[in-house]
Formats: sequence, structure tokens, C-alpha cells
Amino acid sequence: MTDLDTASRSPEGATGPTRAHWWILVVIACAQLMVVLDTTIMIIALPSAQRSLGFSIADRQWVVTAYTLGFGGFLLLGGRLSDLFGPKRTLMVGVIGFALASAIGGAAQSTAMLIGARGLQGMFGALLAPSVLSLLSTTFTDPAERGRAFGIYATIAIGGAAFGLILGGLLTQYLDWRWCLFVNLPIAAVVAVGAYTMIPSMSGHDGVRLDVPGAILGCGGLVALVYGLGEAGSFGWSSKHVLIPLVLSAVLLGLFLVVQTRSSNPLLPLRVLTNRNRGGSFLCIMLAVFGMYGTFLFLTYLLQTVDHYSPLVTGVAFLPLMVVNGLSATQLASRLMPRLPTRLLIVPGLLIAAVGVALLTQLTPGASYATHVLPTELLLGLGLGLAMVPCISTATSNAEPRDIGITSATTNTSQQVGASVGTALLNTIAATATAAYLVAHRGSVGAVSEATVHGFASASKWAAASLTLGAVVAAVLINANPRAKRPSTEELAVESLGEVL
Repeated sequence: MTDLDTASRSPEGATGPTRAHWWILVVIACAQLMVVLDTTIMIIALPSAQRSLGFSIADRQWVVTAYTLGFGGFLLLGGRLSDLFGPKRTLMVGVIGFALASAIGGAAQSTAMLIGARGLQGMFGALLAPSVLSLLSTTFTDPAERGRAFGIYATIAIGGAAFGLILGGLLTQYLDWRWCLFVNLPIAAVVAVGAYTMIPSMSGHDGVRLDVPGAILGCGGLVALVYGLGEAGSFGWSSKHVLIPLVLSAVLLGLFLVVQTRSSNPLLPLRVLTNRNRGGSFLCIMLAVFGMYGTFLFLTYLLQTVDHYSPLVTGVAFLPLMVVNGLSATQLASRLMPRLPTRLLIVPGLLIAAVGVALLTQLTPGASYATHVLPTELLLGLGLGLAMVPCISTATSNAEPRDIGITSATTNTSQQVGASVGTALLNTIAATATAAYLVAHRGSVGAVSEATVHGFASASKWAAASLTLGAVVAAVLINANPRAKRPSTEELAVESLGEVL
């Protein structure tokens, strides 16, 4: 019996969560919050950082892109390292490295120093994020308690990006832009101490070996993919800055799949992808995040460029979405997960979110926050909270013990690819629609505002379609049913993941 199996037993000897489990959840929730915050917290700080370091407009995007490149590009490698060395070790290394990279970025005296630090943050985040999901999956095996734990995780995963905008505005306005990076230090200290004292030691699996060719091809392909998608918003899809990386990505990822089918120790075992429920969950997560991040982008620009909200007020305007999402994930989805077939949560959840985003297709320059934006936030928060909890839980459940880390990494990769594609593609669709509207209405009063809103409304159709497609995927592929089998205490003690959805 492993340390984790022992920790999963209550003092009376029955299997189930203990108080220690919930303290472990606090630790890994803080780790996940730190990773998610840094996807958005620097966005609002960029103008101040640019004035301080004097970097160009062209370099400005790299402060954000460097993080997403490091994070998205190395997730698969981070997941396999978690399987090789154990999630506690990789969590500790990841959080310490993330803190050091944050300190370097906060103390940056040049543009290169800041961009390099952001890239290091992303790479250590890629080691940290799969470890978080692995620990969550192996700590909470009881279906009811797993639902609550994953509800909290999903709330952080969705709401953390919006909270980053609020925190970034507060720190930049009242302290200094550097504190958008230094804020990670106290969080990292809590995570490091908590992980060392509370999380049981878990060794890596003997059968796992590092697939070096797969790591080079997989990481290289993902870096090229994230880079190409990120450049699409700036240069357009026909630019060489986009086409060359995307073609390179297709070649590298194609070779990666060939290597994985022939390797005795693949970086990404194809059995992880071919499981019906897991594969369907990966697709649903990708499609849901596609629509979610695209909508975040529209609302951020709408509130600041059309409604002229300050960065701080813009961040606060996302609070209703965060609150409803948190309630939906922790009080609704987590309670229904053990009682309903999984698709009966995911399908209506994604459809509710799709209706919310579809409301943005009726935007006009004079539309108020209360009548047009707020309903979208409430429906999006409700729907995503209901859908993402069972999606993430199903994606990480019932994996072989040697594949827990890579399964968690693939879940994170689905989120990262969805966010990158959604941001790039929907931004390009909005920009194209805006340009076409300006040409057709050249010289009319208020054409710029009307064209901007028209672009957001046009792209929102695609965001809503993505969420609807996710609902269709869930209805067709996901057939997990937590009521079909109730595991015994002995089964849970033997299996490191247990029986879940």
C-alpha cells in the first residue's frame, strides 16, 4: 500500500476524505491559482511596464506570448516528468522555479530580462500544472468529494483569469507593475511549505521512461502551434509569421504521432487519447475554452474601448461571472456529479453557455452593461461551471497509475490549445468583420464604434457555435455514469485513482 492509499483512509479505517485532504486541496488550489493568474495579470500592467523599460509595441506582445509559449509548449513533458519522478517532487520544483522566475521578472531591468523571465515562468508552470491535477485526482477518490474538489479546481481555472485582471489593475494602480510578478512569491511560499509538510511522498513509476525524441518533437510542435496561433491576431492568417509556424507544427506533431506508435515508452501513450470518455472530454474542454477565452477578449475590449471603463473597473465588471461560476461549480455541478450521467451535466451546461455568448450577437454601441453584458456573464458562468467540472474530472479519471501525470498534462494542453486557438481565430474574425464594416460605412458618424461592436458580434456567433459543438461532442462520445458501479473499500485501496465518473 502506498503513502497515498494510507492517506486516503479516515482515522476509523474507512475510505474517504480527511481533514488533511482538504488542506492538501488548499495547497494545490493556491498552486493552480498562481499559474492561472499569470495568464492575464500582466495584460493590464503592460502599459506601465512599457514606460518603465521602454520596450517597443512589437516587443509588448512577447511579455504575454513568452508565458503561453513556455506553458503550452512544455505541458506534455511536464506531465511525463510527473509520472517519472512523482507529482510531489515536480510540484516542489515547479513552484520554486516559478517563484524564482517571478522574482527575476519583477526585478527586470531590460525587455529581454522580462521576456526571458516570463518564458521561464511558463516552463515551470508546465511542470506545476500537471502535478496539481495529478494530486487532485489521486487524493480525492470518493465520487461526492471528488466533485467538490474538482468544482473548486474548475472555479479557479475559469475565474482565475478574470481575477487576474482585477488583481493586475489593483497592483498596477496602487503599487507598481512589478508587483504583478512579485505577488507570486508569497503564494509560492505557502504552496512550497504546504506541499512539503502535507502532501504524502509518492515515488515515480518504475515502468516510465523519458521519450527524448517524443519530447523534442512534441514540445517543438506545441511551441510552433502556440506561436503561430498567437501571431494570427497581429499579422493575419495568410502571413508567413503564421503559416510557417503552423506548417512546422503540423510536420513536427505528425512525426510525434509516428514516434509514439513505435516507442516502447511514449511521451503520450495513445491509449490516453483513445479512451472514449477521456477523448470526448479533451475535445469538450478545448471547444469550451475556445469560446470562453474568445468571449473574455471581446468583453475586455468592449468595456475598455467602447464603454471607456478603466482597467480596474473592467476587471471588477467580471465579478458576476466569477461568482456565478463558483456557485455553479461547487454547489451545483459537484452535487449532481455522483447522481447523474455525466453527459446530462455537460450538454446542458455548454448549451446554456452558448446561449449566453449568442446574446452578444445583438450588441450595439449603445448597449448597456446591465442589459447586454451582465446576462452573458451570468449564463456563461452558470453553464461553464456546470460543464467544466465533470469534463475535467472525467478527463483525468480511471487513468493507469503510470499515466496519471501525462493524462493531467493532456487535459491542461486541451485548455491551452483551446485558449490559443480561440483568442487568435476569434480575434481575426472580429478584425475582418470590423474592417469590412468600415469600408461599407466609410464617412458615417460613429462608424468606428459601430464597426468594433459589429466585429465582436460577428465573432460571437463562432464562439457560440464552438460551445454548441462541444455539447454535441459530449452527447455523442461521453457515456460515463457514476451510478453504474459503486466501488468497494478494497477496490479504492488498491487503485490509486479509484472509481469515479
